Amino acid sequence: MTLLSPDGSLRHPEPPERPGRPAGRRVPEAGSRPPGTPLPRRWAAEIGALVPGLAVVTVAVILSTWLSRALPGVSAAVTAVACGIALTNLGGVRRSFRPGLAFASRRLLRLAIVLLGLRIALPEVLALGWRALAVIAAATGGTFLATRWIGARLGVSPRRSLLIATGVSVCGAAAVAAMHEVAGSDDDDVASAISVVVLYGSAMILVLPLLAGLLGLTSHQLGIWAGASVHEIAQVAAIGAVAGAGVLASAVVVKLARVVLLAPIVGLTSLALRRGVGGDLRNTPGAVRRPPVVPLFVLGFVAMVIVRSLGVMPAGVTRALPEVTGVLLAAALFGLGTGVNLRELARGGRSLLLGGAATAVITVISLLGVAVIG
Repeated sequence: MTLLSPDGSLRHPEPPERPGRPAGRRVPEAGSRPPGTPLPRRWAAEIGALVPGLAVVTVAVILSTWLSRALPGVSAAVTAVACGIALTNLGGVRRSFRPGLAFASRRLLRLAIVLLGLRIALPEVLALGWRALAVIAAATGGTFLATRWIGARLGVSPRRSLLIATGVSVCGAAAVAAMHEVAGSDDDDVASAISVVVLYGSAMILVLPLLAGLLGLTSHQLGIWAGASVHEIAQVAAIGAVAGAGVLASAVVVKLARVVLLAPIVGLTSLALRRGVGGDLRNTPGAVRRPPVVPLFVLGFVAMVIVRSLGVMPAGVTRALPEVTGVLLAAALFGLGTGVNLRELARGGRSLLLGGAATAVITVISLLGVAVIG
């Protein structure tokens, strides 16, 4: 029965009390803790819930690190995604693992991206010269925009297209994970984008040195070309190992200059989504939450770049950073991998086509740039 309240509005009567349930007391939901639980005990319970999942993450990181050392050009982070996908699709992810896996795929991911900034010293980047920096900006920005446009023509979903564009144009798996944080994409989109990065980036380890020889490029030119076009830092290092130390030095610096562009690309995308720019992303699943104006982890990344550039970071910390960042990224991407459904991923033939097109775009733009600057 509907009643009238004193102000004339409609209201519904309170449901009758169940037998044996004291009036005025709210029965707590299943799994919730009574509000009177002491704070230290609640913290202990929350930490305890993370332990099973984080234990699995630790084992996966150790295995991924070992495999990455046995497979040149494949980073531990990429191997960890494959381990996560295998575990979940073989039915090995228990419910008790979920809290720890969620912690790794969000909290540890953001920390890894922040620490990635400590690997970049702006004086080293600026020493490349304005012409090399212009090539990097043109290759990265041009590939990002072209990939979004091609993705729409191929019928790839807007969010998956966005992740592939970011991974190919900026810095591989780390860039995919960072964009995933603000784009509202799902784990299958992440896995598809990382698969593209691994497939085409690994192919470029063999193809680029061969093409450079046919085109008569110098070691310095090959270094700039590799750094401006290859997807993963590990893949760039593998090209350097094949082509020589002279190639490695310039290629890694150019690659890190591309990593600097991660902050503006992710930040501007987040701002565009918040303001409703880009209708292809607004009305797709996952667009309910509004991303922050600039994600805190992006601001942290920029802050770490500044810290490294000021030269105040101890040398021992700087030397250890690649290993620490690699471990955190592997842990985070393993967590993301456990959310991937292989049946859905197998339908992503258009994503592979888009990744090939994006790789071709960044390879051609960067090669033209190298030809111009000599």
